[in-house]
Amino acid sequence: ETRGLTKEFKGFVAVNQVDLQVKRGHIHALIGPNGAGKTTFFNLLTKFLPPSAGSISFNGADITHEKPAQTARRGIVRSFQISAVFPHMTVLDNAAYGLVVSGHKKKDAEEAARVKLALVGLRDLDRRLPSELSGGQQQRVAVARSLVLEPKVLLFDEPLSNLDAKLRRKVRDEIRELQQRLSLTVVYVTHDQHEALAVSDRVVVMDNAVIAQQGSPRDLYGSPTTTFVADFIGEANLVKGRLTSTNGATGTVVIGETEMTLPHSGLPVGEVEIAIRPEAVRLSDTAAAGPQLAGTVTKAAYLGSIMEYTVATAIGELFVVDRAGERQFPRGAKVHVILARSGVHVVRRAR
Repeated sequence: ETRGLTKEFKGFVAVNQVDLQVKRGHIHALIGPNGAGKTTFFNLLTKFLPPSAGSISFNGADITHEKPAQTARRGIVRSFQISAVFPHMTVLDNAAYGLVVSGHKKKDAEEAARVKLALVGLRDLDRRLPSELSGGQQQRVAVARSLVLEPKVLLFDEPLSNLDAKLRRKVRDEIRELQQRLSLTVVYVTHDQHEALAVSDRVVVMDNAVIAQQGSPRDLYGSPTTTFVADFIGEANLVKGRLTSTNGATGTVVIGETEMTLPHSGLPVGEVEIAIRPEAVRLSDTAAAGPQLAGTVTKAAYLGSIMEYTVATAIGELFVVDRAGERQFPRGAKVHVILARSGVHVVRRAR
């Protein structure tokens, strides 16, 4: 747990008053754009940097000012990217390295390493060098080297950044399956939003040195609270609307020539920001029941299973993702833009 964790560099605040609880047995993904503060926050957790203010505790014990070696002995272990695998060592020697340098007998360290290599599917590759492995196998060596230390918390630093897209999907699924099988507690830093949504129990989005929003992947995508989160997690059309009245948690929102009843997110009556997910929009050549706008298709791209459209409307251009069914709309087509309630959100303007 962190409370008020802050890091300042010569007047520049890189992490500002961050409160975070990481639950045992869960994966927390930490994401954000470059400069958001996620790497600095991660380095504070791993004790590579001392905080300027605030505290870090583990199982109730204050570890704020511990040295990295002390924190590692508590079972908080950092797993680096593929590039941290030692190229001159065999797979077995790489996996056993942490125990060997900690003073364990080499025989015992190798025995423990073989067990962990078997867990990650590398039982028969222990005598190979990293150069003889695929990128995904190298990443599993790095994971095994961390697991051999029997971590209570495993901290992943951009673990898949050096892999191509297809291999990234495969290895992230392997990491998730391994984490669930061993009930590991994981903090997972990544720049890839899709990776974060796929692998985690909870997503923590950072922006401008603070946590912009945190919650389950479904919460973050389905209920963004700010324009930044809506635009950063997935795609979103950000448009203007007007909240005209409220009734409990919901309100009447005018969007162009139509209106909808939506959660008002605690905002007052007046102009508001609206986030519309591309898949929450359906195009039709006939009017339908429910909220809709008049539009003209300005771009149309066939991508196999989906169509991507850009549609000009009274509230601006909307990006639309539609299943590529029999009815497709060419550029210039006049359409009805039908809005689904589940993908339209009233959000606060980001700081």
